[in-house]
Amino acid sequence: MTSLRPFLALLLALAAGACTTSVQQAVDATPGVSTPSSDQRVAEMYGTVSDSGWTVPAVQKMQSRNVRKLVDDPTGQPAGTLVVDPRERYLYLVMEGGKAMRYGVGVGKAGLEFTGEGVVGRKATWPGWRPTDDMIARDPDRYAEWRGGMAGGIDNPLGARALYLYKNGQDTLYRIHGTNQPWSIGQAVSSGCIRMLNQDVMDLYRRVPQNARVVVLPA
Repeated sequence: MTSLRPFLALLLALAAGACTTSVQQAVDATPGVSTPSSDQRVAEMYGTVSDSGWTVPAVQKMQSRNVRKLVDDPTGQPAGTLVVDPRERYLYLVMEGGKAMRYGVGVGKAGLEFTGEGVVGRKATWPGWRPTDDMIARDPDRYAEWRGGMAGGIDNPLGARALYLYKNGQDTLYRIHGTNQPWSIGQAVSSGCIRMLNQDVMDLYRRVPQNARVVVLPA
């Protein structure tokens, strides 16, 4: 008997909701597309990763502008700050010496994005996912079965890692997280969360401590 699990996982990933894909909007209609395997350094950064019993597949294609890169800091923020620029679809981790690690990200579509300041209130590896009560009330046929949550794993919309944004001690319900849809990086596709390639969010996760300051610029 054919298992329904892959179908349900795909349905969840495509469903509209917090931290799930809803609309595709390219930031650049003619971006440079590179195959990581053609560049040894990039291939190593975005190759297959085995982690906690899960296998993160290698990234096959990506826009060259989204490759993780150490750049001159454009934010002016103190070292240790995370800065998300939704307009440019970048996340910066500000470092010492006027530098920043830049990551390509997917952002929330217009009207749903988080703006302002917060902190990393919690960190999780292979996080679980649960639709919000509002999502369940709005579309119970789609979300009610996930009321108890979806376990972490390669098919989970939050990917390999998640940083939970808090403000004034409260969970904002917005996340910086991985994705099982690498094509969505550089797009405005989610219902507010900031998504990253799994290889990038794993790199960011090990660099960022809990309570790190987060600044999300206006879109």
